[in-house]
Amino acid sequence: MLTARTEQIAVREQHDIVSVRQMVRSWSLAVGLGLVDLTKLVTAASEIARNTVVYGGGGTLQIEELRDGLRLGVRLVFEDQGPGIVDIDRAMTDGYSSGSGMGLGLGGTKRLVDEFDIASTPGVGTRVTITKWRSR
Repeated sequence: MLTARTEQIAVREQHDIVSVRQMVRSWSLAVGLGLVDLTKLVTAASEIARNTVVYGGGGTLQIEELRDGLRLGVRLVFEDQGPGIVDIDRAMTDGYSSGSGMGLGLGGTKRLVDEFDIASTPGVGTRVTITKWRSR
């Protein structure tokens, strides 16, 4: 798999979530995601960006255009140095909320994308990686 291009932006304040949505939309169009997949990825990115700001105290988004043979996709890597998640399994459970988010939660976000990975260490921070591939 080849990362064709990459960019990193700060995700520190509420207004940065709008920038994340716009950037993800632009990159999704560039790789040819259809409207449904684009909407799913933008929605997932918005949820994770909000978590990064609200629960992680801010962080970064690295966005990557992926090429794997003939496949094209977008990978988003959100990182923060916040308090971390003590129980990832519980956090992934439908209906679990540690606040008042969009109601998707991590489990809902996972269902919107093709690949989902989360790593978190209490007291160190959290990294969420999501990927959406262009459908043929």
